[in-house]
Amino acid sequence: MSINPPNRNLATLVGGTAVLMWATLALFTTMTGQIPPFQLAAMAFGVAFILSCVKWAFSPRAAARALCQRPVVWLFGVGGLFGYHFFYFMALKNAPPVEAGLIAYMWPLAIVVCSALLPGETLRWYHVVGALAGLVGTVVLVLGGSENGIGFDTRYTLGYAMAVMCAVTWTSYSLISRRFGSVPTDIVGGFCGASAILSFVCHLAFEETLMPVGDQWLAVLALGIGPVGAAFFTWDYGVKNGHIQALGASSYAAPLLSTILLIAFGYGALTWSVGTACALIVGGAVVASKDLIWSQN
Repeated sequence: MSINPPNRNLATLVGGTAVLMWATLALFTTMTGQIPPFQLAAMAFGVAFILSCVKWAFSPRAAARALCQRPVVWLFGVGGLFGYHFFYFMALKNAPPVEAGLIAYMWPLAIVVCSALLPGETLRWYHVVGALAGLVGTVVLVLGGSENGIGFDTRYTLGYAMAVMCAVTWTSYSLISRRFGSVPTDIVGGFCGASAILSFVCHLAFEETLMPVGDQWLAVLALGIGPVGAAFFTWDYGVKNGHIQALGASSYAAPLLSTILLIAFGYGALTWSVGTACALIVGGAVVASKDLIWSQN
């Protein structure tokens, strides 16, 4: 699929909005209280699917064309969205959250490095430097807020393996999306619907139901609209049509912005690690986005 440079820059900016929305994931999740993770995923994906159905009602023919895809497209899409959340939740259940989170959040660096394998993409030194700076910033952010530091224990091997699979799943989903560039982004709504069903099945298998109360319903709705809804649509458009290295490196901003939001709403405290991480992550994103920022096209 032919992409001209101006549209590619715009697509990168559109994809970047997914990072902003994912930054609200921790805040909205915290606001849902003790709702089990798979139940929460099923509800949030369900909201995203319902909103997609509303959109499809205004353009049924376009929706039909978007949803009528080969089985491999569905397997790939549902495997990416549901697989990432499945492995992430299982990692948190079987390993300490600090270590599991760090391993799972290797996907931005993996996207930057592995993007060199995509047709028409070239890996430059500033892509790698920017991604590594973001990784270091994330490590500083996570460890700076950890009371016990970090230590990898063989007792949590299963959890670590799940976290690795989480990173591999989202990296693969993001990179392979470029190969399905002709598939309309509207199909993501279908992926959300299938992911909602699979999440509900996992909820029945692993969890006890705890219904939201009061403002928790608003938090669930916000999750389905933003970080577990629209974010997947804008990310799909961005990785298919934009500068994927810049998107990968900028994704490290999500945990930083997430921490800042938690602090702003009283769920955390401002520390030296936040300031240091801010400098590293923002600086790394700027370096990795050299093609976008200084483009002459």
